[in-house]
This record gives sequence, C-alpha cells and structure tokens, in this order.
Amino acid sequence: MADLQVVGGIKKLSNQNYNSWSTCMMSYLQGQDLWEVVNGNESTQPEDDGNGTLRKWKIKAGKAMFALKTIVEEDVLEHIRNAKTPKEAWDIFVVLFSQKK
Repeated sequence: MADLQVVGGIKKLSNQNYNSWSTCMMSYLQGQDLWEVVNGNESTQPEDDGNGTLRKWKIKAGKAMFALKTIVEEDVLEHIRNAKTPKEAWDIFVVLFSQKK
C-alpha cells in the first residue's frame, strides 16, 4: 500500500501539467525499478528463455502500466487505454503533449 500513497502524491496528468507530471512519474518509475520497461533497455517484451525472464518483464510492465493508467485524468486515459506496453503508453503521451508546446 505504501506504493499507492507515493503514486497518489503525484498530481494526475491533465492537459495542463505534462512537464511536471512526466518529471515526477519518471522519478517514481526509476525509484520503483520500472523505468527500464518504460523507456530503457527493457522496453520491448523479451523472448521466453525458460528462466522466468518473460514473466519478470510482464510483472514489471504490468506495474508500470498500472501507474501510468491510474495517475492520469479520465480524458487522458482514453489515449492509452489500448496501449500494449508501458513504452507505447509513454510515447503516446510524448507525442500528444509535445504538440501542445
């Protein structure tokens, strides 16, 4: 439950606060060892090597997606509702909000 309180301390992403939200989310995801599945060396799903690598990646990706989907306003969630990976969701936000600058 402590994780939810930390995420809950980040103001939800809206159409006006992308810069501060992305900075806070990046820090949160790094602190939870999830940034690599969002925008790092582990951002694509690995092959199943029989050693649990795929399972571990899916768990980390699921945690990252949960964070990304719960710390956004509902109208913003619509843009990433069908994203398959955390990287895809993050990249959608980058494109969506970089156009507003």
